[in-house]
Amino acid sequence: MEINYQETSKDLLARIDIHEKYGARNIDKWNIEVLNPQPGHQILDVGCGAGKQCFLYSDYTQRQAEITGGDFSNELLEKARAKLAERGDSNVSFQFLDFNQPFAFTDNSFDFVSSAFAIYYAANLQFTFSEAHRVIKPGGRLFVTGPLPENKQMFYEIIKEATGQSIPPMPGSSRFKGEIFATISGIFAKTELLTFENPLTFPEVTPFIDYVRASLSEDRKLWTSMFNGKEEYETMIGKIQQVATRWFERDGKLVMTKVVGGILATK
Repeated sequence: MEINYQETSKDLLARIDIHEKYGARNIDKWNIEVLNPQPGHQILDVGCGAGKQCFLYSDYTQRQAEITGGDFSNELLEKARAKLAERGDSNVSFQFLDFNQPFAFTDNSFDFVSSAFAIYYAANLQFTFSEAHRVIKPGGRLFVTGPLPENKQMFYEIIKEATGQSIPPMPGSSRFKGEIFATISGIFAKTELLTFENPLTFPEVTPFIDYVRASLSEDRKLWTSMFNGKEEYETMIGKIQQVATRWFERDGKLVMTKVVGGILATK
């Protein structure tokens, strides 16, 4: 059975906001340290969403790099273009990009291609990463980030305790170290796996449940083995809240550690 791994824009933005509010470390800082974008670079961000990475690169290079963001969500592209209009970066542009289709760029166009929590959703990894390889200049780099298998264990443990069910396979953590790393290694000249850990400390149960809702939304297809329809979904959320409250009362806080992998590959 083919699984649709995409999530809604609203859920994605909610989770990003929670990471920024409650996280101890800044993944943007890590991203910049790894890639060190330079003035004059040609940069492509695949699955750019609302443009966060693109604006990060633009700020770091003092608007002296040419940055293209591509996404298949017109809703997110509208948000990115609205932010661009506010900022006025003449070096940044956004366009529709479906990474399951040929990239609309010539060979050897970019110094690096990045994709934060996106490109691993590709239907055909060999095709998508071959397209990324094609548009990168010789000696250029690909940097793909996504969750590792040990990511947010507390989240999964609470859900398992609340439901008594096995967690369905996640597209990132279940594929990242294995299938995705192997595919990229087979295409690029050099590939390495980097790790970033970010503990999220929730001072109360409510924001954790907000995170749960953003991850288990009925709009996503991943979790439908756990519930059938809105009523069962809300019942499950209630059980998760009860377990989370017990954990919070026991420990005085809820700490969920995000464990992110970064695959850095050189053409």
